[in-house]
Amino acid sequence: MKRKLAVLLAGTMVMASLVGCGGSDAASTETAAPAEETAEEAPAEEAAEEAPAEEAAGDTIKVGFAQVGHESDWRAANTQNYQDTFSAANGYELSFVDADNDNAVQLEAVRTFIQQEMDYICIAPIETAGWDTVLQEAQDAGIPVLIVDRSVDADPSLYETQIGCDMVLEGETAGNWLAEYLNGEAANILVIEGTVGASATLGRTEGFNKVAAEHSEWTILDSQSGDFTQAGGQEVMESFIKSYSDFNVVVCQNDNEAYGAMDAMDAAGITYGVDGDVIIISYDATHDGLQYTLDGKINCNVECNPLQAEFAADVIQKLEAGEAIDPVTVVVDQAFVAPGITSQYATTMTQEVLDGRAY
Repeated sequence: MKRKLAVLLAGTMVMASLVGCGGSDAASTETAAPAEETAEEAPAEEAAEEAPAEEAAGDTIKVGFAQVGHESDWRAANTQNYQDTFSAANGYELSFVDADNDNAVQLEAVRTFIQQEMDYICIAPIETAGWDTVLQEAQDAGIPVLIVDRSVDADPSLYETQIGCDMVLEGETAGNWLAEYLNGEAANILVIEGTVGASATLGRTEGFNKVAAEHSEWTILDSQSGDFTQAGGQEVMESFIKSYSDFNVVVCQNDNEAYGAMDAMDAAGITYGVDGDVIIISYDATHDGLQYTLDGKINCNVECNPLQAEFAADVIQKLEAGEAIDPVTVVVDQAFVAPGITSQYATTMTQEVLDGRAY
C-alpha cells in the first residue's frame, strides 16, 4: 500500500526511533509549535525527542467512504456510526460522500478518493453491477477497498473483503416467520421492494420468495419498488390499494417504506398490525420501526444492523498489521415480533428491548 511504502521510506531517512501515536493533524501542530520557539535553547537530546511528535500525523489513516445516500433512518444511523468510528480521536481522517442514490455520483466519488490517495476506500454500493473498472483502478493505485453493507457483482480479487448482513437470510427469516404465524392459512401478499438493483433488494426478495415457493396457499399479488423511502412506500401502497382489495399481507423491505404504507392504509381506512386485517412485515428494525412493532402496528420486523463501522475498522487495523482477513464478514441480525406473538424465529418486542437499542 502507498501509505506503508511512504512510512518505510521515511524510516530510512529519520535516525530517531518512531513512536506509534494515533493523534490528529491539529494535535501534532500544537506539539510542534513550542519546539520551534525554543529551538536555539533546547538541548540536542530534547530536540531529538520532539522528532517523533512531528511525524504523528503520518499515523493518521485516511479513509474514503462512498455512502449510498440518506434515504432512510437506517442509512442515517449507518452514516453516523462511520463518522463516530473513523474520527480524528481514533486516528483516522474520514472523507465522506453522500451519493444520494446516484450511481454515477458514487463511481465519481471513488475515483476522487483514488486521486486523493486515500489509504483505504469503503463503498456501500447503490447497485451491484458496474464496479469492475473502478475497483481495478483502485487496485492499480494500491488502495485496498472494503465493500460494506451491500455486495457487488465483481471479481472478489479486486476488493479486500465484504462486510454486511446476510440479506437472503433476512428474507428467509421473514418468510419462515409468516409461515409459522399463518399456520397453513392462505396469504395474498403485496411486496414493496427496495431500490432496483440493490443487493438488499435482491437478497431479501430471493430469500422471501424461496419460502413463498414452498407454500401453495400463498399468492404474491404484486411487487414494486418503493426505493427504500417513506414517500416511495406510500406511493406504491396507494397504487396497490386501487388495484387490489383482497390482500392480507404487506411486506416492506425497510422501515421507511412501512411508514409510508401505513400512511396509505390509514387514509384508505384499512386496518393493519396485530389487531388489524393486514399483516405487516418490515426490515431494518430501526428505533421507530421497533416502536411500531412494540405498539402492535408492525407484526414482524427483521433487523439489518447498521452498526457496521467497527467491523470495517477491525479489518483496516488487521491490514495495517499485515494480518490475514476473512473475505466475508457477516454482521449478525435478529428479528422482532409484536407483543402477544411468540416465535422460534424472532424475539417478542418489549420496552426493555427497545430501551437497550443503540439506534
